[in-house]
Amino acid sequence: MTGAPGSVLVVGSVNADLVVGVARRPAAGETVLGSDLATFPGGKGANQAVAAARLGARVSFLGRTGTDSFADFLRQNLGEQGVLTSQLLSVPGPSGVALITVDQSGDNSIIVAPGANARLTVQDVAAARAEFAAAAVVCAQLEIPLDAVVAAADLAAETGARFILNLSPAAEVPRALLAAADPLVVNEHEAAFLLGTSASRAPEELTWDGQARALLALGPRSVVITLGADGAYAAGAAGGTRVPSPPVTVVDTTGAGDAFTGALAWRLSVGDSLPAAAALAARAGAAAVTARGAQGSYPSPGQLPG
Repeated sequence: MTGAPGSVLVVGSVNADLVVGVARRPAAGETVLGSDLATFPGGKGANQAVAAARLGARVSFLGRTGTDSFADFLRQNLGEQGVLTSQLLSVPGPSGVALITVDQSGDNSIIVAPGANARLTVQDVAAARAEFAAAAVVCAQLEIPLDAVVAAADLAAETGARFILNLSPAAEVPRALLAAADPLVVNEHEAAFLLGTSASRAPEELTWDGQARALLALGPRSVVITLGADGAYAAGAAGGTRVPSPPVTVVDTTGAGDAFTGALAWRLSVGDSLPAAAALAARAGAAAVTARGAQGSYPSPGQLPG
Protein backbone atom coordinates (compact mmCIF):
# COMPACT_ATOMS: atom_id res chain seq x y z
CA MET A 1 0.00 0.00 0.00
CA THR A 2 1.31 3.43 -0.90
CA GLY A 3 -1.34 5.78 0.54
CA ALA A 4 -1.18 7.24 4.02
CA PRO A 5 -1.94 4.69 6.78
CA GLY A 6 -5.51 5.07 7.97
CA SER A 7 -6.70 6.64 4.70
CA VAL A 8 -9.71 5.02 3.02
CA LEU A 9 -11.50 5.95 -0.21
CA VAL A 10 -15.02 4.59 -0.58
CA VAL A 11 -16.47 4.47 -4.09
CA GLY A 12 -20.16 3.75 -3.85
CA SER A 13 -23.77 4.63 -3.25
CA VAL A 14 -25.47 7.15 -1.01
CA ASN A 15 -29.19 6.77 -0.30
CA ALA A 16 -31.98 8.04 1.88
CA ASP A 17 -33.29 5.03 3.82
CA LEU A 18 -37.06 5.12 4.36
CA VAL A 19 -37.76 2.65 7.16
CA VAL A 20 -41.04 1.18 8.42
CA GLY A 21 -41.35 -1.35 11.24
CA VAL A 22 -43.83 -4.20 10.74
CA ALA A 23 -45.09 -7.08 12.83
CA ARG A 24 -44.40 -9.27 9.80
CA ARG A 25 -43.59 -8.63 6.19
CA PRO A 26 -46.56 -8.82 3.81
CA ALA A 27 -47.16 -11.73 1.48
CA ALA A 28 -47.83 -11.08 -2.21
CA GLY A 29 -50.96 -8.96 -2.60
CA GLU A 30 -51.29 -8.38 1.15
CA THR A 31 -51.40 -5.06 3.01
CA VAL A 32 -50.09 -4.76 6.56
CA LEU A 33 -49.93 -1.76 8.88
CA GLY A 34 -46.53 -0.50 9.97
CA SER A 35 -44.92 2.05 12.24
CA ASP A 36 -44.43 5.72 11.43
CA LEU A 37 -42.01 6.30 8.58
CA ALA A 38 -38.45 7.12 9.67
CA THR A 39 -35.83 8.57 7.33
CA PHE A 40 -32.16 7.75 7.82
CA PRO A 41 -29.01 8.40 5.77
CA GLY A 42 -27.86 5.21 4.05
CA GLY A 43 -26.51 3.59 0.92
CA LYS A 44 -23.91 0.85 1.12
CA GLY A 45 -21.08 3.15 0.12
CA ALA A 46 -22.02 5.96 2.51
CA ASN A 47 -22.62 3.46 5.30
CA GLN A 48 -19.15 1.97 4.90
CA ALA A 49 -17.59 5.43 4.75
CA VAL A 50 -19.30 6.52 7.97
CA ALA A 51 -18.42 3.26 9.73
CA ALA A 52 -14.73 3.73 8.92
CA ALA A 53 -14.75 7.43 9.82
CA ARG A 54 -16.40 6.84 13.20
CA LEU A 55 -13.65 4.40 14.08
CA GLY A 56 -10.89 6.85 13.22
CA ALA A 57 -10.11 6.49 9.51
CA ARG A 58 -9.53 9.47 7.22
CA VAL A 59 -12.28 8.77 4.70
CA SER A 60 -13.00 10.27 1.29
CA PHE A 61 -16.17 9.44 -0.61
CA LEU A 62 -16.72 9.24 -4.36
CA GLY A 63 -20.35 9.05 -5.45
CA ARG A 64 -23.35 11.00 -6.71
CA THR A 65 -26.51 12.52 -5.27
CA GLY A 66 -29.41 13.98 -7.20
CA THR A 67 -30.86 17.45 -6.90
CA ASP A 68 -33.97 16.55 -4.90
CA SER A 69 -34.84 17.25 -1.27
CA PHE A 70 -32.66 14.36 -0.06
CA ALA A 71 -29.42 15.62 -1.63
CA ASP A 72 -28.51 18.27 0.95
CA PHE A 73 -29.54 15.94 3.78
CA LEU A 74 -27.19 13.23 2.51
CA ARG A 75 -24.23 15.55 1.85
CA GLN A 76 -24.58 17.31 5.20
CA ASN A 77 -24.74 14.02 7.06
CA LEU A 78 -21.54 12.70 5.51
CA GLY A 79 -19.73 15.89 6.39
CA GLU A 80 -21.01 15.80 9.97
CA GLN A 81 -19.72 12.23 10.27
CA GLY A 82 -16.23 13.32 9.27
CA VAL A 83 -16.30 12.01 5.70
CA LEU A 84 -14.60 14.20 3.06
CA THR A 85 -17.11 15.02 0.31
CA SER A 86 -15.18 16.95 -2.34
CA GLN A 87 -15.87 14.05 -4.72
CA LEU A 88 -19.57 13.72 -3.84
CA LEU A 89 -20.95 14.90 -7.17
CA SER A 90 -24.50 15.84 -8.14
CA VAL A 91 -26.58 15.12 -11.21
CA PRO A 92 -30.07 16.44 -12.07
CA GLY A 93 -32.85 14.14 -10.86
CA PRO A 94 -33.60 11.98 -7.83
CA SER A 95 -31.09 10.81 -5.26
CA GLY A 96 -30.92 7.14 -4.36
CA VAL A 97 -33.62 5.84 -2.03
CA ALA A 98 -33.96 2.55 -0.14
CA LEU A 99 -37.37 1.32 1.01
CA ILE A 100 -36.84 -0.84 4.11
CA THR A 101 -39.18 -2.91 6.26
CA VAL A 102 -37.95 -4.24 9.60
CA ASP A 103 -39.84 -7.02 11.37
CA GLN A 104 -40.08 -7.70 15.11
CA SER A 105 -37.01 -9.96 15.08
CA GLY A 106 -34.90 -7.17 13.57
CA ASP A 107 -34.61 -8.76 10.13
CA ASN A 108 -35.09 -6.47 7.15
CA SER A 109 -36.18 -6.46 3.53
CA ILE A 110 -34.85 -3.74 1.24
CA ILE A 111 -35.78 -2.33 -2.17
CA VAL A 112 -33.29 0.15 -3.63
CA ALA A 113 -34.16 2.81 -6.22
CA PRO A 114 -30.64 3.80 -7.38
CA GLY A 115 -31.39 7.30 -8.68
CA ALA A 116 -28.17 9.30 -9.04
CA ASN A 117 -26.07 6.32 -7.95
CA ALA A 118 -26.68 4.78 -11.36
CA ARG A 119 -25.03 7.79 -12.99
CA LEU A 120 -21.55 7.49 -11.49
CA THR A 121 -19.22 7.18 -14.48
CA VAL A 122 -15.79 5.90 -15.42
CA GLN A 123 -14.86 9.52 -16.05
CA ASP A 124 -15.84 10.43 -12.48
CA VAL A 125 -13.48 7.74 -11.23
CA ALA A 126 -10.61 8.91 -13.44
CA ALA A 127 -11.08 12.50 -12.27
CA ALA A 128 -10.59 11.39 -8.65
CA ARG A 129 -7.06 10.04 -9.25
CA ALA A 130 -5.59 12.21 -6.49
CA GLU A 131 -7.96 10.65 -3.94
CA PHE A 132 -6.97 7.17 -5.09
CA ALA A 133 -3.28 8.04 -4.79
CA ALA A 134 -3.83 9.30 -1.22
CA ALA A 135 -5.70 6.18 -0.06
CA ALA A 136 -4.19 3.09 1.52
CA VAL A 137 -7.42 1.19 0.88
CA VAL A 138 -10.14 1.65 -1.76
CA CYS A 139 -13.50 0.05 -1.05
CA ALA A 140 -16.36 -0.49 -3.53
CA GLN A 141 -19.73 -2.24 -3.68
CA LEU A 142 -22.27 -2.98 -6.42
CA GLU A 143 -24.96 -0.30 -5.91
CA ILE A 144 -23.20 1.78 -8.58
CA PRO A 145 -22.55 0.91 -12.26
CA LEU A 146 -20.25 -2.06 -12.76
CA ASP A 147 -17.99 -0.20 -15.18
CA ALA A 148 -17.31 2.40 -12.48
CA VAL A 149 -16.41 -0.37 -10.01
CA VAL A 150 -14.05 -1.93 -12.56
CA ALA A 151 -12.47 1.47 -13.19
CA ALA A 152 -12.02 1.95 -9.44
CA ALA A 153 -10.30 -1.43 -9.12
CA ASP A 154 -7.99 -0.61 -12.02
CA LEU A 155 -7.09 2.82 -10.65
CA ALA A 156 -6.50 1.39 -7.17
CA ALA A 157 -4.01 -1.04 -8.70
CA GLU A 158 -2.28 1.76 -10.62
CA THR A 159 -1.91 3.91 -7.51
CA GLY A 160 -0.90 1.08 -5.18
CA ALA A 161 -4.02 1.02 -2.98
CA ARG A 162 -5.45 -2.21 -1.58
CA PHE A 163 -8.86 -2.89 -3.13
CA ILE A 164 -11.81 -4.29 -1.18
CA LEU A 165 -14.80 -5.50 -3.16
CA ASN A 166 -18.04 -6.01 -1.27
CA LEU A 167 -20.08 -8.09 -3.71
CA SER A 168 -23.39 -6.63 -2.58
CA PRO A 169 -25.98 -6.77 -3.95
CA ALA A 170 -24.86 -10.04 -5.50
CA ALA A 171 -24.27 -9.86 -9.25
CA GLU A 172 -22.18 -11.46 -11.96
CA VAL A 173 -18.88 -9.60 -12.31
CA PRO A 174 -15.80 -10.10 -14.52
CA ARG A 175 -13.18 -12.52 -13.26
CA ALA A 176 -10.63 -9.71 -13.51
CA LEU A 177 -12.60 -7.72 -10.93
CA LEU A 178 -12.68 -10.68 -8.55
CA ALA A 179 -8.94 -11.07 -9.05
CA ALA A 180 -8.38 -7.47 -7.94
CA ALA A 181 -10.19 -8.02 -4.63
CA ASP A 182 -8.05 -8.24 -1.48
CA PRO A 183 -10.35 -9.18 0.11
CA LEU A 184 -13.62 -10.09 -1.55
CA VAL A 185 -16.26 -9.54 1.15
CA VAL A 186 -19.51 -11.52 0.91
CA ASN A 187 -22.23 -12.72 3.24
CA GLU A 188 -23.48 -16.30 3.10
CA HIS A 189 -26.13 -15.51 0.46
CA GLU A 190 -23.64 -13.70 -1.77
CA ALA A 191 -21.15 -16.53 -1.38
CA ALA A 192 -23.80 -19.03 -2.43
CA PHE A 193 -24.65 -16.85 -5.43
CA LEU A 194 -21.04 -16.83 -6.60
CA LEU A 195 -20.55 -20.53 -5.99
CA GLY A 196 -23.89 -21.69 -7.33
CA THR A 197 -22.56 -22.47 -10.79
CA SER A 198 -18.89 -23.03 -10.00
CA ALA A 199 -18.65 -25.28 -6.93
CA SER A 200 -18.44 -29.05 -7.35
CA ARG A 201 -20.96 -29.38 -4.51
CA ALA A 202 -23.90 -27.19 -3.57
CA PRO A 203 -22.63 -24.21 -1.53
CA GLU A 204 -24.75 -25.14 1.50
CA GLU A 205 -22.99 -28.52 1.62
CA LEU A 206 -19.58 -26.88 2.06
CA THR A 207 -18.02 -25.89 5.37
CA TRP A 208 -17.07 -22.25 5.84
CA ASP A 209 -13.51 -23.20 4.99
CA GLY A 210 -14.75 -25.09 1.93
CA GLN A 211 -16.74 -22.09 0.76
CA ALA A 212 -13.76 -19.80 1.29
CA ARG A 213 -11.46 -22.10 -0.68
CA ALA A 214 -13.99 -22.34 -3.49
CA LEU A 215 -14.28 -18.55 -3.58
CA LEU A 216 -10.49 -18.16 -3.63
CA ALA A 217 -10.43 -20.47 -6.64
CA LEU A 218 -12.45 -17.82 -8.51
CA GLY A 219 -9.49 -15.44 -8.30
CA PRO A 220 -9.60 -13.03 -5.34
CA ARG A 221 -6.40 -12.66 -3.34
CA SER A 222 -8.30 -13.10 -0.08
CA VAL A 223 -11.90 -13.64 1.07
CA VAL A 224 -14.03 -12.69 4.05
CA ILE A 225 -17.41 -14.36 4.53
CA THR A 226 -19.62 -12.57 7.05
CA LEU A 227 -21.72 -14.96 9.15
CA GLY A 228 -24.06 -12.76 11.18
CA ALA A 229 -24.12 -13.84 14.81
CA ASP A 230 -21.44 -16.43 14.02
CA GLY A 231 -18.89 -13.73 13.19
CA ALA A 232 -16.87 -14.10 10.02
CA TYR A 233 -14.46 -16.39 8.21
CA ALA A 234 -11.31 -14.82 6.73
CA ALA A 235 -9.12 -16.73 4.31
CA GLY A 236 -6.12 -16.21 2.07
CA ALA A 237 -3.39 -18.28 0.50
CA ALA A 238 -2.01 -19.26 3.92
CA GLY A 239 -5.33 -20.63 5.20
CA GLY A 240 -8.48 -19.52 6.96
CA THR A 241 -9.57 -18.28 10.38
CA ARG A 242 -13.03 -17.95 11.92
CA VAL A 243 -13.48 -14.87 14.08
CA PRO A 244 -16.36 -14.73 16.59
CA SER A 245 -19.01 -12.07 17.07
CA PRO A 246 -19.81 -10.90 20.61
CA PRO A 247 -23.35 -11.67 21.79
CA VAL A 248 -25.69 -8.67 21.56
CA THR A 249 -29.43 -7.99 21.57
CA VAL A 250 -30.60 -7.57 17.99
CA VAL A 251 -32.82 -4.57 17.26
CA ASP A 252 -32.27 -3.92 13.54
CA THR A 253 -29.82 -5.65 11.18
CA THR A 254 -29.94 -2.84 8.58
CA GLY A 255 -26.40 -1.83 7.61
CA ALA A 256 -24.61 -4.33 9.83
CA GLY A 257 -22.65 -5.76 6.91
CA ASP A 258 -21.61 -2.24 5.92
CA ALA A 259 -20.39 -1.53 9.46
CA PHE A 260 -18.29 -4.68 9.18
CA THR A 261 -16.83 -3.73 5.80
CA GLY A 262 -16.07 -0.14 6.82
CA ALA A 263 -14.30 -1.32 9.97
CA LEU A 264 -12.40 -3.92 7.96
CA ALA A 265 -11.22 -1.25 5.51
CA TRP A 266 -10.01 0.95 8.37
CA ARG A 267 -7.99 -1.79 10.06
CA LEU A 268 -6.47 -2.99 6.80
CA SER A 269 -5.52 0.60 5.99
CA VAL A 270 -3.41 0.78 9.16
CA GLY A 271 -1.67 -2.51 8.42
CA ASP A 272 -3.58 -5.14 10.42
CA SER A 273 -3.51 -8.73 9.20
CA LEU A 274 -6.74 -9.92 7.59
CA PRO A 275 -7.79 -12.08 10.59
CA ALA A 276 -7.11 -9.24 13.04
CA ALA A 277 -9.00 -6.75 10.87
CA ALA A 278 -11.94 -9.16 10.53
CA ALA A 279 -12.03 -9.72 14.30
CA LEU A 280 -12.40 -5.98 14.93
CA ALA A 281 -14.92 -5.70 12.09
CA ALA A 282 -17.08 -8.44 13.63
CA ARG A 283 -17.32 -6.35 16.80
CA ALA A 284 -18.35 -3.31 14.78
CA GLY A 285 -20.99 -5.35 12.94
CA ALA A 286 -22.36 -6.61 16.25
CA ALA A 287 -22.63 -3.08 17.63
CA ALA A 288 -24.55 -2.01 14.51
CA VAL A 289 -27.50 -4.34 15.15
CA THR A 290 -28.25 -2.92 18.59
CA ALA A 291 -30.12 0.22 17.41
CA ARG A 292 -32.48 1.24 14.60
CA GLY A 293 -31.15 2.44 11.28
CA ALA A 294 -27.74 1.99 9.78
CA GLN A 295 -25.29 4.83 10.37
CA GLY A 296 -26.74 5.98 13.68
CA SER A 297 -25.89 2.62 15.23
CA TYR A 298 -22.24 2.59 14.12
CA PRO A 299 -19.75 2.58 16.99
CA SER A 300 -16.77 4.70 17.92
CA PRO A 301 -13.77 2.70 19.21
CA GLY A 302 -15.00 3.05 22.80
CA GLN A 303 -18.41 1.60 21.90
CA LEU A 304 -17.19 -1.70 20.45
CA PRO A 305 -18.69 -4.68 22.32
CA GLY A 306 -16.69 -7.65 23.51
